[in-house]
Amino acid sequence: MKIAAIEAYGYELTYAHGEYVMSSGRAAQSQASTLVRILTDDGLEGWGESCTLGGTYLPAFAEGTREGVRVMAPSLIGLDPTNLSLIHRAMDTVLLGQNSSKSAIDVACWDILGKRAGLPVATLLGGVTQPDFPLYEAVPLSSPEAMADFVTARMAHGINRFQVKVGNDPYEDAARTRTVAAACRDDSVIVADANGGWNLQAAIVAVRELAGLDIYVEQPCRDMADCVIVQKMSTLPLVMDEAVVNSAELYRAKYEAGAGSVNIKLARVGGITGALCMRGQAEDLGMTMCIEDVWGGDVTTAAVSHVAASTRPDALLHASFFNDWTNEHVASRAPRSRNGRGQAPDAPGLGIAVDAGSLGRPLFEVTGR
Repeated sequence: MKIAAIEAYGYELTYAHGEYVMSSGRAAQSQASTLVRILTDDGLEGWGESCTLGGTYLPAFAEGTREGVRVMAPSLIGLDPTNLSLIHRAMDTVLLGQNSSKSAIDVACWDILGKRAGLPVATLLGGVTQPDFPLYEAVPLSSPEAMADFVTARMAHGINRFQVKVGNDPYEDAARTRTVAAACRDDSVIVADANGGWNLQAAIVAVRELAGLDIYVEQPCRDMADCVIVQKMSTLPLVMDEAVVNSAELYRAKYEAGAGSVNIKLARVGGITGALCMRGQAEDLGMTMCIEDVWGGDVTTAAVSHVAASTRPDALLHASFFNDWTNEHVASRAPRSRNGRGQAPDAPGLGIAVDAGSLGRPLFEVTGR
């Protein structure tokens, strides 16, 4: 089997709850997502997706993701898409880093591998370890009352795990978190996520003000070294996210910052292949993890579901289903959450059928001709 063509499509994903707001004034009502379709010479096709959550969340942006795919695509024509090691070596030969672009290609190759084997991706990742798994939802940064109303509404739909967006004024952030905690049930899981928005002094104040709550604190500062200082002054369990981009940073997250949990986002680590590697390392280190992506729709959600479903239950904190957070759908109605839990499709590959006709003309197509 050989790659015969690679196509890229762009579409807009609007946030289902209006405006998604994070720290430092980062807010948006929609995100530009990139879909990649890989076509093989024997008629199989695979789909991948990568969405950057704007250009200020990570050092990646939608136009760059698409250009990265376009630049790497010619080096992949004629290669076997089921040979993931070969695919990644070819991509790395062309571009250093650019994991957002590589993730979409990687996921599409896993989709083809599963279809070729006649097995769901989760089976290829070691097998399904739990028939369903807990999901969380982010609570956009707003007034304490509005954030409490948000969690109350989402709990009515079965969600009981919340990532509370903070990272601005530490005293106001503490009020937000306490108000949300009061609105939640006793068994709710609450993560106060600054997205690296606090400076060192603000983060120190924040963890002092949040002391005593049954919550996690996530990525208080952008720099790992600052997070290390903050955690030494905190009694709250720490989750690391944006700063963990490779194995070395994962090690630092545990042994220097004292984090017990890490967020593994597919597009940040180069796709399912990178997530599988980091997942194994985190499990060996005795850490729990959130399996998710930066943002996305149906294709991203399917990829996340297979990695989450094949993760050890004791190691999985929760996962995210972004197609519950967004309005647009390009694939069949699987996977979808049910009562705050998700599961992976059981059809071969990603287990979804993408409606290519609904996407219009591709942004570009690269072939061997």
